[in-house]
Amino acid sequence: MTVLMRGRDGSAQPLAVADWTAPATAAERTLLASLRGPVLDLGCGPGRLVVALAELGVPALGVDASVHAVDQAQARGATALRRSVFDALPAEGRWQSVLLLDGNVGIGGAPAQLLRRVARLLAGDGSAVVEVAPPGSVTRCGEARLERGDEISGWFPWAWVSADDLVRIAAAAGLRLAGWHVAAGRWFARLGRVVA
Repeated sequence: MTVLMRGRDGSAQPLAVADWTAPATAAERTLLASLRGPVLDLGCGPGRLVVALAELGVPALGVDASVHAVDQAQARGATALRRSVFDALPAEGRWQSVLLLDGNVGIGGAPAQLLRRVARLLAGDGSAVVEVAPPGSVTRCGEARLERGDEISGWFPWAWVSADDLVRIAAAAGLRLAGWHVAAGRWFARLGRVVA
């Protein structure tokens, strides 16, 4: 059954739930192979990217607020912690790479605040890889809920970020654009810390 993410404005988009439990795609593996470890995957879900990184020989840790997701990740052999991305995390300021993929730039509903948190997690020469909506889409912040048939979650803060707006949002968080990676219709930005 299709899972929808519905905004308070009534907009709805289907979520690729099956993709989140499938192994990393070839395009994702190419992106992951370009990362320096250790890697922190924020909103890791069932851990598929952490598993792929381990298979590539890159040390990685997943973090997710959902106990169900972390249980699934650990059952797959991924190293994962149940925490909010805003909680204290291991090795703060020493991660070479931080991931916000699969729409996770929306966590908390305030992208600049989330990216400020990412900047504090990164090593000085580290980089974040952030997946955003393609150019021409609309950036918006608000609340969303998940719907699957008659099952409906409560409202939670969420954001949708367009590639068109990421440079501005990242700059407000102390990050700069280092480059784009576009693959299989998906847009990934590599962000580095602004050096004073």
